[in-house]
Amino acid sequence: MKTKEIWDYRNPYEWMQKTASSSLPPLIICTAITGGVQGKEANPNLPETIEEQVEQTYACYKAGAAMVHTHTRDPESMGDCTGDPARIRKLNAMIRERCPDIIINNSTSAAYGMSIEDRVACLDANPESASLNLGPDMYKLAIKERKAPLPHPRAAQDLDACTKATYHEIAAFAKMMKERGIRPEMELYHPGQYWVVRDLIDQGVIDAPFHIQYVLGYVTSSFPTPANLISLVNELPPHTDFSVAGLGPYQLPMTTMSIILGGHVRVGMEDNVYYGRGRLLESNAEAVERTVRIATELNRAVATPAQAREMLGFSMTPSSY
Repeated sequence: MKTKEIWDYRNPYEWMQKTASSSLPPLIICTAITGGVQGKEANPNLPETIEEQVEQTYACYKAGAAMVHTHTRDPESMGDCTGDPARIRKLNAMIRERCPDIIINNSTSAAYGMSIEDRVACLDANPESASLNLGPDMYKLAIKERKAPLPHPRAAQDLDACTKATYHEIAAFAKMMKERGIRPEMELYHPGQYWVVRDLIDQGVIDAPFHIQYVLGYVTSSFPTPANLISLVNELPPHTDFSVAGLGPYQLPMTTMSIILGGHVRVGMEDNVYYGRGRLLESNAEAVERTVRIATELNRAVATPAQAREMLGFSMTPSSY
């Protein structure tokens, strides 16, 4: 495949020219609709069932999202996620039916404590893209009590552990994706993980154009500051596009920063259940709609799924199930 030329984010003259002419690349909006940790105990509007996820994905698609990032809930324990490829494929198929050309991205880190086998099982559900974490995940999180009448109530939880990852395991994940024609979305939490990106490129287990998503504001990521985001962008390898996921109260400022810099964004209830201080999101679409308004005010066009496919190197023929 011919390597797609990506403009140089670090070139001040190119940024000024594109900004002055309102010709920054169209903004790709990914909606992360549910996540693998918190459920309706954190926000009653968060979608858990497959039907709820499909409806909210469709609303996000209509609002301007070109990609959806999914976690599939366990029907026997709706507060948790599953790696069952049959259930994930069912979700993918129902999303495809409602959203004919949206890019479907499945998580390979669906829930804390999953085995490696369960984490990669989603690849058998034929997603077009899948997340590829670039290092181990040490986490310390407090989960609210899940009270009846929510299904499968449980006590509050304090999660404090680490999900192991090695260079070999990450490269093996990437190789499995490449063999299946699945494009990886590399999840980068701090600048030290650029060493892993370079290793994947050198081994040839990922293909250009590369796509990195910065996850900022997580418990072991870089601090979600403008200076840190600019520093991360300055270290991008050639032929690499980027997106930003800001967590919690940092979602809005990091989203706005990425729009200004010419990058792309991920918004939704996986990363932030609030619209503003003290006010819960009413839906994932509400987060997408606000992102579209900000982009419009900053003279940035919003990418259609077809434009996103071209920019990120996806097939123009959407996956089928």
